[in-house]
Amino acid sequence: MSKTPSIRLIAGLGNPGPKYDRTRHNAGFWFVDALARRHGGHFKSERRFGGDVARVQLEGQEVWLLKPMSFMNHSGQPIRLLADFYKIPPEAILVVHDEIDLPPGAARLKRGGGHGGHNGLRHIMGHMGQDFLRLRLGVGHPGHRDEVVPFVLSRPPKAEEEAVTQAIERGLEVIPEVVSGALQQAMNRLHS
Repeated sequence: MSKTPSIRLIAGLGNPGPKYDRTRHNAGFWFVDALARRHGGHFKSERRFGGDVARVQLEGQEVWLLKPMSFMNHSGQPIRLLADFYKIPPEAILVVHDEIDLPPGAARLKRGGGHGGHNGLRHIMGHMGQDFLRLRLGVGHPGHRDEVVPFVLSRPPKAEEEAVTQAIERGLEVIPEVVSGALQQAMNRLHS
């Protein structure tokens, strides 16, 4: 089983503030919040990184959790600031984000690739390249590209929100393999 670098930073994407809290675009925040709860991490605002930061122990190693507070379209800078400070290379970073090209309830791991129109990913790539790992949480598609922005900035109906929550749970279950570098094993479990 081929090993990839262990993950040292998990960044969940979203928008700050109660207005956006339960919107589809904040699925990445939902994930890192759940991960912190599960492993006893507590987020603190870290001005120097432009985000909320927590530290947890996963698979015997220290892993940083980050919620950029710069709004989605400017996610790259907080991730870059924290990664540079702790000397974390892009391939040791997992970015968790909402994905309109997957149905609610789907979760997929992927390394590299394009941004697919996701402005958070576009900004991160502008700061770090594309060698980071992604956990894509499906939120569904509104049907027409002109409707994407209001769609991702709105709260999903209860059934869809529950499906996203289940995808988050499945993502959390493979985090030990992801963090330890057993990426193929994690993908096999998550994608089956």
